[in-house]
Amino acid sequence: MSKERAYNFSAGPSMLPLSVIEDAAANLANYQGCGESVMEMSHRSAEFKAILEDAEKNLRDVLNIPDNYKVMFIQGGGTLQFAMVPLNLLRKSGKADYIVTGSWAKKASKEAQKFGDIKIVATSEESTFTYIPEVKKEDFRPDADYVHITLNNTIYGTHYPYVPDTGDIPLVADMSSCILSEEIDVSKYGLIYAGVQKNIAPSGIAIAIMREDLIGFAKESVPTYLDYKIHADNGSTYNTPNCFSIYIAGEVFKWIKSIGGIKELNKINVAKAKKLYDFIDSSDFYKCPVRKEDRSIMNVVFITGNSDLDKKFVAEAKKNNMHNLNGHRSIGGMRASIYNAMPIEGVDALIEFMKKFREENR
Repeated sequence: MSKERAYNFSAGPSMLPLSVIEDAAANLANYQGCGESVMEMSHRSAEFKAILEDAEKNLRDVLNIPDNYKVMFIQGGGTLQFAMVPLNLLRKSGKADYIVTGSWAKKASKEAQKFGDIKIVATSEESTFTYIPEVKKEDFRPDADYVHITLNNTIYGTHYPYVPDTGDIPLVADMSSCILSEEIDVSKYGLIYAGVQKNIAPSGIAIAIMREDLIGFAKESVPTYLDYKIHADNGSTYNTPNCFSIYIAGEVFKWIKSIGGIKELNKINVAKAKKLYDFIDSSDFYKCPVRKEDRSIMNVVFITGNSDLDKKFVAEAKKNNMHNLNGHRSIGGMRASIYNAMPIEGVDALIEFMKKFREENR
């Protein structure tokens, strides 16, 4: 990596593959000789239609998305999905069950409470979300319209080690901070959504992958833009989409295919995370508060036990070309987000810095 580029450990927006950035830069003013930038391109043009269709095809390929699922690129990020989910899926009993494993899961449940009978089936809030609670099929209300989980918890560094068995109840998963980092069985979910700014593209959109039989049940009172059917029927171009973010997403999907797909990418991700967790666990200076079996391979949180020292760590790391290692403002400490585009060299550099900082601050 060139000296000009830092290792960016931000939780999002995060690092993108350098080859994707460089290719986009080369095509920025004149995309593939068409005379326009993608940022200037009409979303109704043949050029952008090809970009959009190509992006969806490659996403379907890398995630092995079944034919009976729609793929939608929707503005508003993951946060807008907190409202779209209940507005579209509370269609029979008006009940939904949520598992709250972090701040974003909690916000999703609070948003849903505006629209229906929402039950918190399980939560790990009492331990500052340091683990994933175990749930059984019997824990869910049999007449719930859906069950909602947040698969990876960015702030707290946890990840579900299992897929909850919800029986015939559709399972909805927020995968904003882990999508494309591991192989998943899409057919186990009724709806998957993800803000793109961590593993996919610049911020501004969410990707929704939704089983077709769940689409089309929004009430008449639901605003047009918040109805999934509108986006599914209009191929994500009901209004002017975020063309540039969709373009970058498509290029990232190609990059994933070029390195062997999600299976190969996951091997790299697991190796990066193992190296960092092993160092933290073997240290008498740093500590990871997360239960081992629930640790995220995307977001590694750790502390020294001294808040002033934690702040010093973050400041000195930045001077050493390692940016955004501060933990979320709600809990402090440190957080290394090592998404798909973070090279293993970045993790190696972080560990070497951690060793040096430990020796200088004992």
